Amino acid sequence: MSEQKTYQGSTDYVASPELQQAVNVALAIGRPLLIKGEPGTGKTVLANSLAKSINRPLIRWNIKSTTKAIDGLYFYDTVQRLNDSRFGDADVSDIRHYIKLGKMGEAFRSDEPVVLLIDEIDKADLEFPNDLLAELDEMRFYIPEIDEEVQTKHRPMVIITSNSEKELPDAFLRRCVFHFIEFPDIALMEKIVRVHFPDLEKKLVNNAIEKFYQIRALSSLKKPPSTSELIDWLHALIAMGIDAKTLESQVPLIGCLLKSEQDLPQNQKKSQSRWS
Repeated sequence: MSEQKTYQGSTDYVASPELQQAVNVALAIGRPLLIKGEPGTGKTVLANSLAKSINRPLIRWNIKSTTKAIDGLYFYDTVQRLNDSRFGDADVSDIRHYIKLGKMGEAFRSDEPVVLLIDEIDKADLEFPNDLLAELDEMRFYIPEIDEEVQTKHRPMVIITSNSEKELPDAFLRRCVFHFIEFPDIALMEKIVRVHFPDLEKKLVNNAIEKFYQIRALSSLKKPPSTSELIDWLHALIAMGIDAKTLESQVPLIGCLLKSEQDLPQNQKKSQSRWS
C-alpha cells in the first residue's frame, strides 16, 4: 500500500486546517511534532489518525512519572541472564540475547517508516526531555553493553503530546514543530460529533451541543467538560433513551460531563436555573 504524502485528517478524526498544516510541516522537515491542549481534545488520537492516514504502523510509548529516557531506547535484562546462568540451558555469554529494545528503539529499527507517539511527556521528570535531545536530533543511540549503535533505517514521524503539567526545556522545544489544539468551536464540534454519530437525530445533536457549551461557559467550574466527555455523554444519552425534548429543560446524566463534586449543580453557588 502506497504512503499518502500529506495529512488531511481521517474518516474518524476531524483535524482543523491549522493542525493539518502543523502535521504536514513536521512530516516535510522530519522534526518531532509537539502537541499541547487541554485533556480530551484529541491529542493522543491524532497519532492513530495520522498513522492510518499515511499508512504507517503506530508505535506508542506511554510516559509515566517513573519513566526514564533510557527505557524508550533499550533494556538490558540482567535478571533473565542470571536466571538462565543458574537454571537454564541458554548461552549466557552472548549479551545480545538479553538486550530488549524500547519503543523508540523499535521505531528506529523498524524495516518500514512508522509513527512514534511519545504520549504525555510532561508526566516524566524535568530531565527526561533533555535526555532525548541527541536521539531525536540524530535518530540513533549507542548500546555500550554490546558496543553497538542503533540507527534509524527510516526516520519515524514522531508525535509528542503534553498536557502542560510541566514546562518543557527550551532546548527541547527548539527541536520540535509546535501546535496547540484550540478547543473546537460549535461548527467544528458538530463535525466531530457527526464522525462518531453519523445517523443521530439532528435536534438531539444540536440540543446536546448547546447544553455542553452552556456548561463549559460557567466560570466557576474546576474542570470544564472536554470533547471526549461530550462523546461519552452522547453515548450515554442514546443508551438511556433520552430524547432531544428532554434536553430542552434538563441536563441528565451530568456525571458523564462533570468529574468534580464541587462542579455538580447542587454544590454550585448560583441557582439551579443555570442548568436548564
